[in-house]
Amino acid sequence: MKMSAGVEWAVHCCVVLSQAEGPVPATRLAEFHGVSRTYLAKHLQQLAKAGLIAATEGRVGGYALTRPAAEVSVLDVVQAIEGAGAAFQCTEIRQNGPLPASPENCRRACGIARAMWAAEQAWRDSLAAVSIADLAAGVERDTGPQTFVALRGWLAG
Repeated sequence: MKMSAGVEWAVHCCVVLSQAEGPVPATRLAEFHGVSRTYLAKHLQQLAKAGLIAATEGRVGGYALTRPAAEVSVLDVVQAIEGAGAAFQCTEIRQNGPLPASPENCRRACGIARAMWAAEQAWRDSLAAVSIADLAAGVERDTGPQTFVALRGWLAG
């Protein structure tokens, strides 16, 4: 399954926001990740539309998670950016060509469709089982607590 770069950017931003003391401006998030502010703003708007983050206006405005990081799954973020629709769409190709299957023989999904749907469900279940808090804990475990101390200082700076 191929996803846009926006998914990676959005997940990273959510991890950063999970460590912020207050709202973080889009320009600051873009600077931290070294990415286009314009392109990132589009994805932040999608996260806000999905209710995962909220924007605040003003001098100390920016973006913040709307609920605890432990309650935001990676699947939530993926669906906010890519949409919640199914990745595999069965077109009933069996009913095409010189030897088409009859509609009666196509009442049940074929093995190919069932395998694709099962794989997609496993992928969704796996992403739903990982929270933004889990990812943040992994970063801290892999790089040490000084990483988030430095991040918090940079965000406040």
